[in-house]
Amino acid sequence: MGNVNDLAKTFIHSRQHISPKRLVTPGPSPEQKAEIISAASAAPDHGRITPWHFYEVSEASRQLLGAVFADALIERDASASPAQILEAKEKAFRGPLLFLATIKLDNRLDAIPKQEKIISAGCAIQNMLLMANALGFGSGLSSGKAHYSEKLRNLFSLQTEEEPLCFITIGTIASHKPIVERPNVSQYSSIF
Repeated sequence: MGNVNDLAKTFIHSRQHISPKRLVTPGPSPEQKAEIISAASAAPDHGRITPWHFYEVSEASRQLLGAVFADALIERDASASPAQILEAKEKAFRGPLLFLATIKLDNRLDAIPKQEKIISAGCAIQNMLLMANALGFGSGLSSGKAHYSEKLRNLFSLQTEEEPLCFITIGTIASHKPIVERPNVSQYSSIF
């Protein structure tokens, strides 16, 4: 059991956020991608309702996503420069593997509290990040004001009670930054 504990510690404590700008090809193979996605299913899921969903953004759909990012910027800031609009568009092309993580908060079919659904989604995302790390890939989460765009909802055909949480980008790390020191346990833990 010692080796398993050591491996778990290594993967948990070596995982760090990598900016999507620094994630390049090669990305996960189809088999590795399947391992990453299936890791989500090990998340705690009260009532076994799978309140989260992951939409993979295919190469063919990145242009559409880029257009949504650009349109969302223009809606927020009509004076956005052509360079800013191009930068917004380019965000859709970062990293070889891109997912939109969403949460289904509809309580009409179950009595599971929304907080539990959100926690389940967070655990599913963390499992995917840890599996990507175990397979030798970097990963990063990103969000932004475009998440709240009606055009983004329409692009992914999100249901009424389905909310976007974040994008997950996975790929090979192009450059490493120094590992940021983690908070001390005493900063986030106490005895009551």
